[in-house]
Amino acid sequence: MTHTVIREIPLTDPGAGPYGITVGPDGALWVTLVHAGGIARVAPDGDVRTWSLDAPESRPLIITPGPDGALWFTRSGDDRLGRITTEGDLSAVALPAGTGPCGVVTGPDGALWYAGMNSDSVGRVDADGTVATFPLPVTGAYASMMAAGPDGALWCTLNQANAIARVGTDGDVAVHPLPTEAAGPVGVAAGDGAVWFVEIAAGQLGRIDPEGRIEEYALPDRSARPHAIVADPAGGAWYTEWGGNRIGHVDPDGRIETYDLPTPAAEPHGLAVAPDGTVWTALEIGRLAQLTPPPSRLAPPSRPVA
Repeated sequence: MTHTVIREIPLTDPGAGPYGITVGPDGALWVTLVHAGGIARVAPDGDVRTWSLDAPESRPLIITPGPDGALWFTRSGDDRLGRITTEGDLSAVALPAGTGPCGVVTGPDGALWYAGMNSDSVGRVDADGTVATFPLPVTGAYASMMAAGPDGALWCTLNQANAIARVGTDGDVAVHPLPTEAAGPVGVAAGDGAVWFVEIAAGQLGRIDPEGRIEEYALPDRSARPHAIVADPAGGAWYTEWGGNRIGHVDPDGRIETYDLPTPAAEPHGLAVAPDGTVWTALEIGRLAQLTPPPSRLAPPSRPVA
């Protein structure tokens, strides 16, 4: 704890709503502004640039590096996948009406894969903009976040179906129910040999291996409402506590540590690990938080994650 430092950096007007965050191929941080309908870029030297989208109602949520050197993001309010180059050129691919895309990730097949919150589907977008959709075998699932797993498949949280879905690149879907009822899975991230996820309603973290075996870990504060999660270089994962106003860490053995954010009610959402090992979190109050971990969190894993 004594070696962990968190600083907050003003980014935008508080009403803009920083939400998703990722590290781009240019080494900068790229952030979605969900309420303002925009994208922000924070350069390594601290310079900030912002772009407004063509539709204020677009509600950009999750952003990820694409296979083409650009950044891709979901536009949950107007059913599109947005694209922005590192120079700031914007474009978009239309998705089926009513999709409500949330999570997005580059798959092992070199395509973009997204979760359709409102359509009980996941989708695939090729480099040329061709869209294919694959229905989920459950209704009212509220597909939320996606990750490219260590097994060559895509993994998706089904928030209202209380399950994790494994999606092959051929569109074949297997659904794994969670042991805890009404857990509300949201964030998901590929780890070293397994996939981490959060259970926002249960106050727990989970880990699922490629065979579907699930382990769950209760948080010290069960009311913390964990939201997003990202793997760390040491075999564990970092996550945000939306309700607890904290950043947390879980190690490969399930041990959990938490770190309070400096500003109360900061509303931490997405997070990313920078090349130097620091952890960046988007705060909906209009800021970014940078956490410098202790040296042990920057080390390579001592053993593989089961």
